[in-house]
Amino acid sequence: MTEVASGHDSRACDQTRRIPGEPGLWIFIFGDLVVFAVLFGVFLHARGAEPELFGRSQDTLNRDYGAVNTLVLLLSSMLVVLASSALNSEAYQRLAPRLVLGAIGCGLVFVGVKVVEYHEMINEGLTPAVNSFYMYYFVLTGLHLFHLLLGMGVLTVMFSTARNTPATTAGRRSLFEGGACFWHMVDLLWIVIFPVVFLVRS
Repeated sequence: MTEVASGHDSRACDQTRRIPGEPGLWIFIFGDLVVFAVLFGVFLHARGAEPELFGRSQDTLNRDYGAVNTLVLLLSSMLVVLASSALNSEAYQRLAPRLVLGAIGCGLVFVGVKVVEYHEMINEGLTPAVNSFYMYYFVLTGLHLFHLLLGMGVLTVMFSTARNTPATTAGRRSLFEGGACFWHMVDLLWIVIFPVVFLVRS
């Protein structure tokens, strides 16, 4: 009995320590974070070299758009967390696809706000060719937007899986965990981009 109990405790401990998602996904996520960290460092160095230019250019940005998109992504991450929890609960499993669909809707709102923002800036002549601030702005936010669109593709796969798979499996759980981790990374990146690019001064 002691050996059986000991083996059960060992398996429970292993499950507790299990890293969510697939190891290969974490390599991709950490690689992306390193790339963005380098870009943030380059941006901050350039801002330190031209604080007045960056300050004037920063004042032309619409902070309301940035704040709305921050709240939208925070809401989407909460919905993904709830969807992951619902997927592991037989009582609430049917809610998982609806919650993921809500996160996809938040992603669409983000894209819509960003398209409006880009459109207004370009109409005002604020393009990457104007100065280094706008060049970095479009690179950072554009690269983030690209990742967000990838994330929405991941959420779509998660939605399809939740809707079509009748029972929870290890592979299904891993898929959701990996997709959730990627989406949280997209959220995290914007939480850094918004204050660094829109708010913080030298």
